[in-house]
Amino acid sequence: MNSFSPVRSVERAIDLLLALNRQPLSSLDVLHRQTGIPKPTLVRLLETLQRKELVARAPQYGTYGLASGVKRLSSGYHGVPRIVEAAAEPVEALTKKIKWPLAVAVPDYDAVIVRYSSIPNSPLALLHSTINMRLSLAGRALGRAYLAFCGREERKALLDILRLSENAEDALAHDRRAMAAALSQIRKQGYALRLPGIRPVSGTLAVPVFENRRVIASVGMTWIASVLSNEQAVERYLEPMLALSREVTERLGKL
Repeated sequence: MNSFSPVRSVERAIDLLLALNRQPLSSLDVLHRQTGIPKPTLVRLLETLQRKELVARAPQYGTYGLASGVKRLSSGYHGVPRIVEAAAEPVEALTKKIKWPLAVAVPDYDAVIVRYSSIPNSPLALLHSTINMRLSLAGRALGRAYLAFCGREERKALLDILRLSENAEDALAHDRRAMAAALSQIRKQGYALRLPGIRPVSGTLAVPVFENRRVIASVGMTWIASVLSNEQAVERYLEPMLALSREVTERLGKL
């Protein structure tokens, strides 16, 4: 439940912007019919939005339309919030079903960074939070799932960066053949696991998430190692994880 009543003037301003978005130009009568907002209130809202450079008036026609300033409203809406918007609901639904926590990670220069996690709703989480945690592309499941499925040129550039890394979790990248073989195996099997020896108290199974056939993120499930082996986790949860990836990809296409 909301802790307060909605701000009616804000609701009306948003309704008005949505109505203006339906056609290039709108008269006051059309806006009144579409929104139900009284005409005097519409005029005040329109003049306010004009001052904020969100609405323009065509005086010769007595009509209104959106101004270029509305582009600023979406300038901060890019890949990360879109993947979070697309993934949050299905990630939470799967955690509710299987209980283990899931995380969504996106690339961040020489690593991936967790942007969404269902830890708060998992009774089996070992950590309080993983939001904004940076994870190795070479050693962590979420990073390996991204690195294995990204484009060839991107992968080459990332591997060149990783070979300069002094992070112990990136050590595999210094062995070109071993790293190439590991990534080839991940692509063949369709999923990635964390390298042995890295945080052995738990394990992670990760799969890529695509948009327009390009990997843009990875999603992973983490379990307690004393409860499940890697083999058991793959057998039980790979198909639900792949289905989750497909659902997120489909939801991305609708945004």
